[in-house]
Amino acid sequence: MVVLGVIPIFTFYLGTWQVQRLKWKVALIDELEEKLQREPIPLPKRINISVLPEFTYRKVLLRGRWDPEHSILLGPRVREGATGYHLVTPLVRQDGTTVLVDRGFVSKEFAEQAKAAQAQDGEVEVLGMLRTTQARNNFTPDNHPERGEWYWADVEAMAEYAGGERANVQPVFIEEIFEGHSGDASWRQAHGVPIGRPPIVDLRNSHLSYVITWYSLSAFTSLMFLRLLLKHRRARARLPRV
Repeated sequence: MVVLGVIPIFTFYLGTWQVQRLKWKVALIDELEEKLQREPIPLPKRINISVLPEFTYRKVLLRGRWDPEHSILLGPRVREGATGYHLVTPLVRQDGTTVLVDRGFVSKEFAEQAKAAQAQDGEVEVLGMLRTTQARNNFTPDNHPERGEWYWADVEAMAEYAGGERANVQPVFIEEIFEGHSGDASWRQAHGVPIGRPPIVDLRNSHLSYVITWYSLSAFTSLMFLRLLLKHRRARARLPRV
């Protein structure tokens, strides 16, 4: 009975904590969406890595040439039922510095073709958004660069694979933006052309469901505790008095 009395208090606390988390997540999404609405900025020659998190989701413009020899197939990934990879390729910029660009999804059967085709592109202009190293969950395997196996975007390791500081490769990760419609995306997928990401904030926000769950559990266990308490009191009232 004591345990049942503690459960409503504990679950109410968890619900209140999730309310605070919900407010924080909504504010964060609003902040990132506001960043996305700003005009693209040219990516500077030298980037202060320590301030990159402040510019996450900012649109950037850059020019350069692809380095297909150091392309990375990140995955596997799935897009609309098709299995494939995200094609990450270093972009050698006009000033000699190099950054990493996630060009987007390519189907498995076109992956090697897409890597090779970049050599023919010449100088390109890229519109993308700044990102940082992706969070890795407990089920994601380790990357094995020596075998060409990349399961998650470890920006530092990718930059080192592409040549590192000795090749003037900066650990800067940019996701190329694709603003076409579904027909354009279907054509790209059928021809092995990478499909970039849409310019949207894709942060998951499930805190509201947690709020509802914990508060509901708190209310339910409170009713159970009250019923048990009343039942116990009635049982005691029926006992013969000495």
